[in-house]
Amino acid sequence: MSDDGCDLLCLDLPLAEELRGRRLATNVAEDLAAGARALGDPTRLTVAAALADARELCVCDLSWICERSENLVSHHVRQLRAAGLAASRRDGKMVMYSLTPAGRALLEAVLAPAERAPS
Repeated sequence: MSDDGCDLLCLDLPLAEELRGRRLATNVAEDLAAGARALGDPTRLTVAAALADARELCVCDLSWICERSENLVSHHVRQLRAAGLAASRRDGKMVMYSLTPAGRALLEAVLAPAERAPS
């Protein structure tokens, strides 16, 4: 057998049943995984970090900040919106983007190890 599994059936049934009753619902796990995947791309992570540092930004600003084309940034903010991590609002001819509370919380969790790392 591999080193990743037990050689014996050693199920702690009371604990396992208690935890099984509290496990994430499938739809919740799928939504959370989609959010995590959305931040799994370096450009989207950079866009999200920029949005966290500002109240809201347009694609032009994000493109300048991230040093990526506007088309690419626009694609990535759409994906962040689809995952529920970013929101948008129209302001005349501009579209302004911001992080949702869920996006901010997930980004903070992703960035936490980097913030704790020594410089």
